[in-house]
Amino acid sequence: MKTILLVPTGEGVGLTSACLGFIYALECQGIKSGFLKPFSQEYDVTTDRTTALYQHLTQSDNVVEPIAYTQLIQQFNQGESDELLEQVVHMHRQIAKSHDFIIVEGLLPNARDSFASSLNASLAQALDAKVVFVSNANIRQAKCSAEKVETQLRHFGGAASERTAGVLFMRTRGLPEGTAEIPVTLDPSLRLNKEIAAFSQEIQKTHAHIGSAQLPIIGMVPFSDSLSVPRVSDLAQQIRASWINVGKAEKRRVLHSSLISSNIEYELNKFVAGELIISASDRIDVLLASSLACSNGIPLAGLILTEHHQPSAQILDFCQPAIKNGLPILHTTLSTFETAQQLAQLSNEIPIDDIERATQVTRFVSSHIDLDWLTQLVNGQYTARLSPSAFRHEFVQKSIAAKKRIVLPEGDEPRTIQAAAICQSRGIAQCILLAKPEAVLEIAKARNIELPADLEIIDPDLIRAEYVAKMVELRKGKLNEAQADEQLQDTVVLGTMMLALDQVDGLVSGAVHTTANTVRPAFQLIKTAPDYSLVSSVFFMLLPDEVYVYGDCAINPDPDAAQLAEIAIQSADSAKAFGIDPRIAMISYSTGSSGTGADVDKVREATEIAKQRRPDLLIDGPLQYDAASVESVGRSKAPDSEVAGRANVFIFPDLNTGNTTYKAVQRAANVVSVGPMLQGLNKPVNDLSRGALVDDIVFTIALTAIQAEQQKTA
Repeated sequence: MKTILLVPTGEGVGLTSACLGFIYALECQGIKSGFLKPFSQEYDVTTDRTTALYQHLTQSDNVVEPIAYTQLIQQFNQGESDELLEQVVHMHRQIAKSHDFIIVEGLLPNARDSFASSLNASLAQALDAKVVFVSNANIRQAKCSAEKVETQLRHFGGAASERTAGVLFMRTRGLPEGTAEIPVTLDPSLRLNKEIAAFSQEIQKTHAHIGSAQLPIIGMVPFSDSLSVPRVSDLAQQIRASWINVGKAEKRRVLHSSLISSNIEYELNKFVAGELIISASDRIDVLLASSLACSNGIPLAGLILTEHHQPSAQILDFCQPAIKNGLPILHTTLSTFETAQQLAQLSNEIPIDDIERATQVTRFVSSHIDLDWLTQLVNGQYTARLSPSAFRHEFVQKSIAAKKRIVLPEGDEPRTIQAAAICQSRGIAQCILLAKPEAVLEIAKARNIELPADLEIIDPDLIRAEYVAKMVELRKGKLNEAQADEQLQDTVVLGTMMLALDQVDGLVSGAVHTTANTVRPAFQLIKTAPDYSLVSSVFFMLLPDEVYVYGDCAINPDPDAAQLAEIAIQSADSAKAFGIDPRIAMISYSTGSSGTGADVDKVREATEIAKQRRPDLLIDGPLQYDAASVESVGRSKAPDSEVAGRANVFIFPDLNTGNTTYKAVQRAANVVSVGPMLQGLNKPVNDLSRGALVDDIVFTIALTAIQAEQQKTA
């Protein structure tokens, strides 16, 4: 069991973010990491913020709440520090039952809790923990940054101590522009190795041990304005405001704020995406301008009206379009200046319920941690597993290495545009948007999406004619030029033709189209691979501890036994391609020979066919879902099976069962699902859910790029 104690040098260093970043970095190394905050330092808090965020992000059931601050003070003042530490060791052992590695959050040294530093040292000893110091830094103030670390280092026996492992600088200021990019997943290219080396040299002029091999700087995390942005819903309490319209306050983030004081004609440049408009409530022109901006597709963060009274109902009637579009509107009796002052004092800490921001911060911090250092600390003593984080990380990295061109027929769809910009900037794929360039630029401007210079946008009207004759040739005898021209008006068909002619490597669609719209052209123009007779699909289900593969949940309504066997083989090969060693369960309502009937007989026959075709695969069926997935049930119902209780590839007997099961698991267990990924085609085409998030589209593009590379290699 390895334990890292993160010791802060003071308040406001980003300790919560550092803890979550370490946990995510370990997850991406395949290490199941737990979290422990031994002591609370807040009065009357029933739910600890860091612990709650950890539980939300990892979906771990094995968490313990910290010892309450009142109990800490009482026992410490009574000289019961040993008893306190015994309780902490007990908490640590509870978490160790199901984790290979534990990150422990130390106490914040402050003017009130003078015992914090000495208690941190005792914690490190009691838990046999390695210590990482967490501090903020300014590149231009090396000596000052080092002195903060030095103050805490003394409590642990100095840099020569075997316990001290490194320094993590958070919220670092003074770095060059462009160093605060937000990664989609763990991105080693963001680590500031050169800057760390230069800063270490500067520090060592006064503190020779900091930045040395004895006490390395294991990461330097830039201060990021974009990761410090609150939601509009986080502002109300700070400015003692009431809601005129809550709208999308839980989703809208405050990128900037503007006080509107002069004539509206001189202030219109402030009405941009992510802007929080602050104005006196008698400025009806500001209210109407905000409403007009929202009606024009500009997602303002929100509107705060100050002083006086709330606007009349008659005025608000004019703003109904903005209200219906979700514009958050607040009213406070504070003056405009007082409101701005209060907002400037808003804490940078992540609220418990802001999972989106917590996720981004976690990835950002983990991308700046030295994984070579982390690997040495782990020392190869842990059994690697394909966690969801490792799965996402691996396939994003594989897609970057593949360097594939992916066409996106829904090129003017906002989520698709944002996903394409992310993929292009991160090198996940070379994306081609099929859309009018002016439409893409307008949407990007309205939504504050920065389009990379090398992102391809192709006007379908300019290229459609060159595909007519080629499509007639591909579908010889089935359509004429007029029919081909008509079908090519559909950008999905046009994109599929580009794929058929090897002008792109893959296609992703479905954000606004149905599965049939996406798949039908692929059936007609791409067709099935030589070894297969059908096209099927899989979902990668990212459960908290493991990735499962579900097939077929999107394509084949009622496959016969031979088709079901082929789906199992396709799904096993897909699992292997993404780093999962397949153990395949053929799912039915009956396990083994206990049940009879046409449905269970079909699954039994399919299992035998699959075993004959692929004796190299671990496959068993029919198995009930619980017998396939729960070890104790598997041992009871199928004691001789190598798959029962250990399955990670689940093949459902029909589309009704598969689609219902994947959606039930996804929604009830709050599980992320990646897919559907189509398998069996000559070239990769993948379908999105119409409710897909931007991240879903990014991962599907990455997945498609990897498929293209695998087919090329094969």
